[in-house]
Amino acid sequence: MKFFRRFFIRLSNFATGRRADQRLREEMAEHLALQTEENLRAGMSPAEARRQAALKLGAAQAIREQHNAEQGLPLAENFLLDIRYAFRMLHRSPGFALIVIATIALGVGATTAIYSVIDATLLHPLPYPHPSELVRVEANLPGVGAHDIGLSIPELRDLQNSGIFQYASLSFYGTNNLTGSTQPTSISSKSVSPSYFAVLGVDAQLGRTWDPHDATPGFIPDVVISDGLWKRAFGADPHILGKGLRLDNDVYHVVGVMPAGFRDQGRTSDERSTDLWAAAGFSGDPAPPPMRSTRFPFETIARLQPGLSPEAAQGRLDALVASLRKQYPADYPPQAAWTIHITPLAETLVGNVRQSLILLFGAVGLVLLISCVNVANLLLARASARGREMSVRQALGAARMRLIRQLLTESMLLFVLGGITGFGVLFCARKFLLQFIPESLPRLNDISVSWGVLAFAIVVSVAAGTIFGLAPAWLTSRLNNLTATLRQEGRGSNGSRQRSRLRHLLVIGELALSLVLMVAAGLLLRSFWDLFKVRPGFNPTRVVAIETSLPNPNDPNTDIYHTATQEAVLLREVLRRNRTIPGVEETAVSDRAAIPLGHSQGDRRAAPLFREGQEVQSSQPPVIDTLTVSPEYFHLLGMTLLRGRLFADQDVEDTPLIAVINQAAARMYWPGKDGKGEDPVGKRVHLLGRLGRARPEWTTIVGVIADARTESLADAGTPQIYLDIYQRPAKFLAFYVRGQVDPAAISAQVRTQIQSVDAELPVFRAEALDDILSSSLSVRRFSMEMVALFAATALLLAALGIYGTISYLVNEQSREIAIRLALGAQRRNILKMVLRQGLTLAAAGAGVGLVGALIVSRLMSGLLYGVSPYDLSTFAGVTLVLTAVAIAAGYIPALRAMRLDPITTLHAE
Repeated sequence: MKFFRRFFIRLSNFATGRRADQRLREEMAEHLALQTEENLRAGMSPAEARRQAALKLGAAQAIREQHNAEQGLPLAENFLLDIRYAFRMLHRSPGFALIVIATIALGVGATTAIYSVIDATLLHPLPYPHPSELVRVEANLPGVGAHDIGLSIPELRDLQNSGIFQYASLSFYGTNNLTGSTQPTSISSKSVSPSYFAVLGVDAQLGRTWDPHDATPGFIPDVVISDGLWKRAFGADPHILGKGLRLDNDVYHVVGVMPAGFRDQGRTSDERSTDLWAAAGFSGDPAPPPMRSTRFPFETIARLQPGLSPEAAQGRLDALVASLRKQYPADYPPQAAWTIHITPLAETLVGNVRQSLILLFGAVGLVLLISCVNVANLLLARASARGREMSVRQALGAARMRLIRQLLTESMLLFVLGGITGFGVLFCARKFLLQFIPESLPRLNDISVSWGVLAFAIVVSVAAGTIFGLAPAWLTSRLNNLTATLRQEGRGSNGSRQRSRLRHLLVIGELALSLVLMVAAGLLLRSFWDLFKVRPGFNPTRVVAIETSLPNPNDPNTDIYHTATQEAVLLREVLRRNRTIPGVEETAVSDRAAIPLGHSQGDRRAAPLFREGQEVQSSQPPVIDTLTVSPEYFHLLGMTLLRGRLFADQDVEDTPLIAVINQAAARMYWPGKDGKGEDPVGKRVHLLGRLGRARPEWTTIVGVIADARTESLADAGTPQIYLDIYQRPAKFLAFYVRGQVDPAAISAQVRTQIQSVDAELPVFRAEALDDILSSSLSVRRFSMEMVALFAATALLLAALGIYGTISYLVNEQSREIAIRLALGAQRRNILKMVLRQGLTLAAAGAGVGLVGALIVSRLMSGLLYGVSPYDLSTFAGVTLVLTAVAIAAGYIPALRAMRLDPITTLHAE
């Protein structure tokens, strides 16, 4: 308590410093007057009486300083004095201050911008209660190369009863047709377990969600809608609860509305903007009977028990899996090696973007580092000009640590002002900058310039100011011989050997960091260009895809498009009508999973593949991606037939089932005994349907097409099997048109044709395949552009650094150069001498930078395509560019040195 009482007294004295000092001075004056009066009564003369009183009192200034040290906060007062003095010094050199603040604003602003993205994407917790408890559950069959195969209902129940999780839920993202209004609408929806919102730990703002223990086998007739759908489609009707909705010809009732700020979990922006949630037990119609072999290819999320870490939970899961494999050996054969793996949900939502963002943060960190090095160079140059000032202040008794503190305060002030300026520019330009971030970036809507981002900018500025201001302050105050220093500074010398060596080291560091960034940018540019120029295996030119979806009611008996024959009538008529649209040359239809590069992971349909004579149903077969297309699909997209034939109009539901595979599937599943490959045409396979129900017939492979990069431009080896849409119906459809059409107008034209056949079908999302192909590279393009921008900035800063250093050397050696010229030295030799100094710095920087670039390129190898991380041409080209820029930056001061007038220079000295 005594400590706190004394502290508050000091704080009070600090706050009322002038009044306290005035009181002390009045008290001292009163004491002096009393002592003087007493001395006068003792017989002293007035002058002697006052002198003796002053001697007895002591030094008034020392008393005031001692009183301030004991009763005030001297550190805070000295800091304020240092701040005031720093502002006065900056006011005396406005040009220097503006250059330094702008340089720091560039580095801190860019770093803060990337940090705001990383904070929202990687660091910020998910917007749910106790987000560390949320995990994604993934079942794998590593023995047969199958991953994320989904869970069966018995397996889900095993997880719920294991004691590892509070709740677990299946989740499937899709679309539903909302009908009953003037225009049918396709809304994003999720089919989930009743415990879904209990897993996330959120509740409705209006009404309720479902009982997490609801045991209804099929779909529950109650749905929960988003706040956006409530306002958009129902005008924020406060009486929405209990109202009916017609979804895919089924009637549901709204029981809850989620909060306005709620965003669902998901990898894509569409999933995070889900409008409606429907719950089901997935063990009754329309789902098949619950069997361990019937797995749903859905996402599974769960909430761990409180206090249970993911590592401990994984250990208990491994024990559970081992127990189930022993208990059900027929369902879990040893060769399949069935496993369950959990991953923190936040990590799965980020996906492969993490590496790109870390690369960007590292790149912008190098830019910040180069900016700080440049400022340190400027501070050293300014220190040379202030050498005489520091000498005089030390000669007058200033302590060295006091000078260091003063100089460090000036540096920190510059850095903080630069950081605040960079943050201010970022805050004003945030909406403009967000336009350059790809929409596929996870949690894009969470990116903001918040107080936390401001705190980051200030912390970075203070840390950088302390680190990069300390060395110049230390060297500036390091004066061993004051007399020699005053004489040296008085003759116009501009520095010391220590400062020169430090400036050289800083420039070498700048050049090395710039080379690292330039190599990274060069590798990414080469990789992006190779990827952009790769042949995708399909022709996207002048092709537009327009999506629609057919109703999928819970009762198959009410589905007017339940069979392929029923659906074929609709498809053939729509295709016929689409061909009549002006400008359309070709048209085709497929399921959504067959849109090249334009489908989400949730659209992919992986089915177990049983090859005749090679697998039996009791063992775990390999899994293959299935795509359902019309016969016109291959020709419209320009896919090349290698063997056999394609689909024909005569292939319908009543004819034997057929399929076409790609080269990757042929190589993987029919490799042949001699390694040359077996002809798969004529082979028969057995496919399990989406929910695990097998078709009664075998499917015959009738053709093999060339590989097409429909999943990713970087991956041509995904095994795929194409099924005839007239034999197997699909609910989520995409109609394609090729020709001279306007993507903005074609959607309305196709909508007219589709709804003239069935007015209840929604039509949405018309995209040109060229745009889809371009957007598939958006994250790579963003990374490449940002790193290239940072590399160009680093190169510019390095050029300015070497220019400043060579200019400093020329000024420092002006007397020596003048003497050389006066003694008959050739001016071209002076030019060579100065350029040699710049080239030496460039060579040293390039040498150090190449070592760093080798390390960084190895770390970023996962982001490269078609180019080695040690690509010789990139390394050599970047080194040559950096050397050329360094020589060019040093040429201007070298030219000035060559044109020096020896008489004028020596006369000035």
